[in-house]
Amino acid sequence: MATLELRSINKSFRGADGAVMVIERLSMQANAGEFVAIIGPSGSGKSTLFNIIAGLEMPDSGAVIIDGVDVTGRRGQVAYMPQRDALLPWRSIIENAVLATIVQRGDVAAATREARALLDDFGLTGWGDARPAMLSGGMRQRAALLRTVLWHRPIMLLDEPFGALDALTRAQLQQWLLGLWHRLDRTILLVTHDIDEALLLADRVYALTPRPARIALEVAVDLPRPRSYAVVADPAFARLKLRLQQVLMVEKTAA
Repeated sequence: MATLELRSINKSFRGADGAVMVIERLSMQANAGEFVAIIGPSGSGKSTLFNIIAGLEMPDSGAVIIDGVDVTGRRGQVAYMPQRDALLPWRSIIENAVLATIVQRGDVAAATREARALLDDFGLTGWGDARPAMLSGGMRQRAALLRTVLWHRPIMLLDEPFGALDALTRAQLQQWLLGLWHRLDRTILLVTHDIDEALLLADRVYALTPRPARIALEVAVDLPRPRSYAVVADPAFARLKLRLQQVLMVEKTAA
């Protein structure tokens, strides 16, 4: 497990009418083993923020700190699962899962054995040699998460991993992810549009303003663990949800 700290991140892009500020003076942290959710309106810079953490984009200023070390702009420090599963259609599920090891010229045989040993935990027993087109949407997301886990990085970034799924499958995978996180001992950052999802999964939630993204509210989710989906009926859950709704609606109106 590792700690993550973002220090006063600023990011802009060049537009037709000049520079467009996307992220402004944004600071946040995730403690070792913590599950942190980031929620905000569409276009608020959440995916750009993840790209900066992953070293895929450079901020204009500010720093990404992991365990006290400045890793700004350095790739390979975190495991990153983007919004789409991005499974290679010509490769089997196992081959997709060990792709990072293949690219890094690591021990593919050992990685393959590990991936096969994890198929049951990921609800993919019997599907290791199948192509992605043969899997349901939920199974594809679990396969993509297996690949992310096999990167063996102490910090995982999940960018709306269940956003494209139907409500029932989404609820099932949220519950599954909670159980998986307890076994993995990883620090997880999750981007989502769904307040219920953020509160169900996370220890802490950051609500962002519309572009440029700043921290509008930080909420500690002091609901007991382990959690089941029944927690959404808890009055404490409802109070936290209302706080987030009020802030996000105010920010949306102000925008």
